[in-house]
Amino acid sequence: MHLNSQAAAAAVRAVLADGAVTCLFQPIVDLDDGRVVAYEALARGPEGPLRAPDALFAAARAAGCLPELDQACRSAALRGAVAAGLLAPLTVFVNVEPDALDEAPLAALFPGVDELPGDLRVVLEITERALAARPAELLRTVARVRERGWAVALDDVGAEQLSLAFMPLLRPDVVKLDLRLVQERPGPAIAEIMNAVNAYAEASGAAVLAEGIEDATHLTMARALGATLGQGWLFGRPGPGAVRGQRTGSLRLPTAQPADGAAGEVSPFACLPETVVVREAPKTLLIELSKQLERQAMRLGETCVVAAAFQEARHVTPSTRQRYRDLVERVGFVCALGEGLPVEPLPGLRGADLAPGDPVRGEWDIVVLSPHFSAALLARDLGDDGPDLERRFAFALTYGRGTVVRAARALMSRVAPSGDAALPTAALPTAPLPAATRLLTGGGSPGDAVLARALAAVDTGVTVVDVRLPDQPLVYVNPAFEQLTGFPAAETLGRNCRFLQCPDTDPAAVARLRAAVTAGEEVREVLLNRRADGSTWWNECHLTPVTDGTGTVVQYIGIQTDVTERVDAERALAAERDRRLRSEARLAELDALLTVPGNGHTSVDSPAARRV
Repeated sequence: MHLNSQAAAAAVRAVLADGAVTCLFQPIVDLDDGRVVAYEALARGPEGPLRAPDALFAAARAAGCLPELDQACRSAALRGAVAAGLLAPLTVFVNVEPDALDEAPLAALFPGVDELPGDLRVVLEITERALAARPAELLRTVARVRERGWAVALDDVGAEQLSLAFMPLLRPDVVKLDLRLVQERPGPAIAEIMNAVNAYAEASGAAVLAEGIEDATHLTMARALGATLGQGWLFGRPGPGAVRGQRTGSLRLPTAQPADGAAGEVSPFACLPETVVVREAPKTLLIELSKQLERQAMRLGETCVVAAAFQEARHVTPSTRQRYRDLVERVGFVCALGEGLPVEPLPGLRGADLAPGDPVRGEWDIVVLSPHFSAALLARDLGDDGPDLERRFAFALTYGRGTVVRAARALMSRVAPSGDAALPTAALPTAPLPAATRLLTGGGSPGDAVLARALAAVDTGVTVVDVRLPDQPLVYVNPAFEQLTGFPAAETLGRNCRFLQCPDTDPAAVARLRAAVTAGEEVREVLLNRRADGSTWWNECHLTPVTDGTGTVVQYIGIQTDVTERVDAERALAAERDRRLRSEARLAELDALLTVPGNGHTSVDSPAARRV
């Protein structure tokens, strides 16, 4: 039976009022010895349409009482664990929803926590969505959890690339692999996840837990991925308590780490160790160093976090805004801090307004962090007067991972929480569409409609960009463009077409396109682009300016052609040509070795001749 939204909202409120939330517990085993070392608490509603957790949480979200339900689930988990005797040496894994995180004390997240038995061991499970939505609150909550002696697990790693970027920031004691990693056929994405997770586990000592193990094949894959813990129907289904007859053991976790609860009180520059050499430089050099780190972040892509501090909002120039638009499109998480900066300085860019007394207010910082790369430019203003670009800073460029992580945590501990709604894209104007756009969309005369049908019928991608609107968004795409890229028009209109770029897109080609558009010139470039499914293709992009009656460029018409087969053939031909030239050069070298100078005859005594 399905409930309508109004009935579901009333039902979930009744569940909360009656305290009808319960928990089942699924075993987690040590893959080396088969012992049960922990149980995960899984929330359940009362018998009926809200029994399943997805239906229960969806109803709570619609009713606006998600935090209350989440708290009820955590309370039920802890009470149920104590009642079922899931105490040391066993451990209980408990989930927390991102929306439940706030500045309240730990007791607000876990009512009655001080009354719990001392031998109740807890691992708090969180997802990368929590850090992306409320970074400051989550980092403070994690610090409070660690102060109590509990551990932290990062859940669903691999479901989103961003989880890989956030691993070093959260420092989880347990990394939980998304079930698709053990149940699906291996591919490049799974290899990338395995690479990042194993690197983190090796460096930190964290345990790796594979979910969704239902048969021997899944178990083999879990071991191959580096998992030391397993969870799934092969070991037991969720039940009211401990599995009978199972051997138990203790969960092995890395050495307890310091709480680091004061991350929001220190500045990135203060994170520099005394052994790091601090130099002086004018702002002009810092700008170029920042650009270099930004380019590195673009190559790292969706598994990368970028955090920056600009002192004041006025230092975020139009050129800086353009660069950070590109970063937002291609990097997993980007934030920028400065006095006067709003919560969202650009679509998708997280921000924070720095108070005048905040020590970060006097710094120029940029931090780039990914699973296999870390770098930070940390600089402090020396207080010079005079031209802005000549102001001097004390600075250090560091690649020490510990320092970079601390600096990133210091900046993210100041980022304002995002709203509940999805981050907006650049909105289209409500004013009447320009003549060229009306022509293409069929909003004008009958002749315009004929042209619109013709463009819809061609098998080449056609786009229109309005250069007068902020960030030069797409205002028209034809059906062939949707088929070519895999992105429906609803996901492309209003966005700058840079979302098609990938980490391997040639930045020089992009720069040439941008320079031509700025100059109002026609341009043609071949770019590596990505489709909605993540695959790549070579796009021959031909951009032609459209002018109004005064000769001012108002739009660009783009023709997008898939030339992947041509590029692959050209590369194969070039590779074969290089191979032939290398072979000819080697033959020439051998010929010179085999020929005796002066008589033109081959020496039978030479090693080369004997080998021949």
